[in-house]
Amino acid sequence: MRPTVTAAALLAVLAAAAPARAQDDPQGVRESLQQRIAAEPGATVGLYCRSLVSPDSFAIGADVRFHAASTMKVAVMIQVFRDIDAGRLRLDERLPVVNAFRSIADGSTYELDRADDSDSSLYALVGRTAPVQQLLELMITISSNLATNVLIERVGAARVQATLRELGTDSMVVLRGVEDGPAYRAGLNNTTTARDLAVLLEAIADGRAASAASCGRMLQILLHQRINDAIPRGLPRRTPVAHKTGHLTGHYHDAAIVYTRRRPQYVLVVMTRGIARHEVATQLIADLAGIIHRWHSVVFPPRD
Repeated sequence: MRPTVTAAALLAVLAAAAPARAQDDPQGVRESLQQRIAAEPGATVGLYCRSLVSPDSFAIGADVRFHAASTMKVAVMIQVFRDIDAGRLRLDERLPVVNAFRSIADGSTYELDRADDSDSSLYALVGRTAPVQQLLELMITISSNLATNVLIERVGAARVQATLRELGTDSMVVLRGVEDGPAYRAGLNNTTTARDLAVLLEAIADGRAASAASCGRMLQILLHQRINDAIPRGLPRRTPVAHKTGHLTGHYHDAAIVYTRRRPQYVLVVMTRGIARHEVATQLIADLAGIIHRWHSVVFPPRD
């Protein structure tokens, strides 16, 4: 097994070189990203970055399809807020909390295991109700699977899928909620590319995903993310990051809107598979985020 110091040493070289050549040589930054990815043999990476203050972008494997894992929860959140805008839902509306869902593969009933969920608090409310606002926050900030399934049961996966196409994603697929074992075994999975996730985040940042007020609320929820071991770890401390992670065996993703001085500056999505150790995958994402951030900060310094 390659010592982890190899990647760390490579990053130190890249970090020193990137700012010096960023202003006049974006290709040098691309090469730095590619070298860092190559330091993890066997890893497949999809990376897409788009500046929100210029036409600039970086794409490395941006159209490679991945299991979406929990990043699909961003699409569910968008649909919930579009339904709120349309008067079909209210943030204070209370939805029944159930833990029995039908598989899209064979119609069988399955339950979620609280031990496999990143949030256990909502299971105490099974058989009772919870407000939409609480379910949204649990779904995004701590990636509650139960909250996700309760919400997607209400808004409908087919309507989420229609919204994805309306917003301009080319191939992102949301077929179902999470932990549908029969569907997973049948290959009926939620999938996406880094580019498509970036399209969704850009639509939120630009106020196009729903009403301006709803997009503002979505940004606030994303900014309250509690799982911060990937993109935020590669940025200067206290950098605001509105983001959603996704984790599945052998997969780890992070999709973010990065702020400077309280203004969204760029969208960055990094998706990975083929890395067995969680901490190695998150370090790779953090390192790539650091390279991108240094480039963007030099080329597009924030203005007051």
